[in-house]
Amino acid sequence: MNWTEWLIVFLIIQLIHGLGTWKMYTAAGYKAWQSFVPIYNAIILMKVMNRPWWWTLLLFLPVVNILMFIVVWVDTLRSFGYNKPVDTALGILTLGFYIYYINYTKPLIHVKEREVNPRTAVGEWTNSILFAVIAATIVHTYVMQPFIIPTSSLEKTLLTGDFLFVSKFHYGARLPMTPIAAPMVHDTIPVAGIKSYLARPQIPYIRIPGFQKIERNDIVVFNYPTDTINSYPFDDGKFHYKPIDKKSNYVKRCVAIAGDKMSMKDGVIFINGEELILPERARPQHKYNIIATRLDLMANQAYMIEKYDLTEQIYQKDRTNNRNNLEITATKAAIEQLKSDGVISFYERQNQLLAAPFRTDYRDRRDIKTAYSKDNAFPYDARLLNNNDDREEFLIPAAGMTVAIDHKNIPYFKRIIEVYEGSEMAVFNDITTIGKNVFLNGIPLGSYTFKQDYYWLMGDNRDNSLDSRFWGYVPFNHVVGKPVFVWMSYDSNKSFFSAFRFERMFTTVNGTGKPTSYLVYFLVLLAGYFVVKKILKNKKENKATS
Repeated sequence: MNWTEWLIVFLIIQLIHGLGTWKMYTAAGYKAWQSFVPIYNAIILMKVMNRPWWWTLLLFLPVVNILMFIVVWVDTLRSFGYNKPVDTALGILTLGFYIYYINYTKPLIHVKEREVNPRTAVGEWTNSILFAVIAATIVHTYVMQPFIIPTSSLEKTLLTGDFLFVSKFHYGARLPMTPIAAPMVHDTIPVAGIKSYLARPQIPYIRIPGFQKIERNDIVVFNYPTDTINSYPFDDGKFHYKPIDKKSNYVKRCVAIAGDKMSMKDGVIFINGEELILPERARPQHKYNIIATRLDLMANQAYMIEKYDLTEQIYQKDRTNNRNNLEITATKAAIEQLKSDGVISFYERQNQLLAAPFRTDYRDRRDIKTAYSKDNAFPYDARLLNNNDDREEFLIPAAGMTVAIDHKNIPYFKRIIEVYEGSEMAVFNDITTIGKNVFLNGIPLGSYTFKQDYYWLMGDNRDNSLDSRFWGYVPFNHVVGKPVFVWMSYDSNKSFFSAFRFERMFTTVNGTGKPTSYLVYFLVLLAGYFVVKKILKNKKENKATS
């Protein structure tokens, strides 16, 4: 739905509201016409219900407003004395239309200065839980979202099992595009395993301005761009529409920003012709073929983690002839230390000539294919000779940038123009190439002006990361936020008590030097809070008895 369609829906809702409540407005001392005026009617209704005016704002926050509608239906009934359990149940189960029945058939006596606090313990618990969910949904959607690192693609900087807080306000909070959805969950309801949202209707993309732009080397959480392929509940290799804000959450390092020209040579990233200098905490890992001289040490996982920080599994290359031929994933510093200590006698970095078997052919969106071929690195064109380690220089588009389009560079921009610059509502453009001529929706395309910024994101664990090298650009409308804090870290490969990485708890994601844990400071502050709270409570009780 576009904004015009949403405006029509909004006006229809106002009409429905007015027709169902105008008698209640007059019974409360207001004019009947006030129940039909958009926004103003909500402000008046808050006065009728003896609720603060700012509740009106919550009625316009997607997802949050669904919960607020329930509160408003119940409070409207109770403002006129209909507060029995059956009234509450009917108000909710009829989606508020029970109010119509009360408005036209029952006596309406407004309860002025109504006591809004629950009268029973059950009511108090229900009220507390409901408003806790509303508050948490606001924080989760617009301020800070918890996130768990599921893979080792950012190993050394972020570990598998790190629990993060992801800031929504750094890059600007994106309003939910799927308004009818369960609060505080992503695309699936836990335990039940069912879809957590309705794909229709959709709100057009809009983002609250942030206070900083994405910079090179920033770690970014984003919605996986190609999650429309094997998306829940399908796994058939075909295209299935999935709203942007319900695509899977991924986290990678942004190595190139909008407007950059990027290339790779032997695994080294170059931006605008100069080598990209990674931050101090970033320690890229690669796969190495090695010859081990100390198999006893290589088999001691705890020792290898403690001494050389080798957290990835060590594989035996040849199971029949030479047990000393191994494959490991390590940083350059770790591999050189192994050689210096005599643990290995030889090493060579694996040559990633071919990308992993991941290819998406978007020429027919109705039949997305996965191919095992030499052109399976984005943009899936064998003429470009791209792979995991080597990549010819190419452009990262920026909003407002006009680029000449031809048959040579269209593979880079095909998906951008067709999907990301089409519509969030699964309405796509169509790019076709006939000979050396490129057509957009049947019209010759000589140049194109991009509508939004794009980014190139990669994992530090270079040979164990599904990233932009495979599926291409990340549009800005897919950006979720910036990880800022590790509040807990858990290694599932260890026993319960030893699995907690206390040294990583309450550490910052960004910054220089080794991360410092602020867990002790947090515990001291938490203890101080409860002590002060207890002292104040005792003073209040003593004052009341004296």
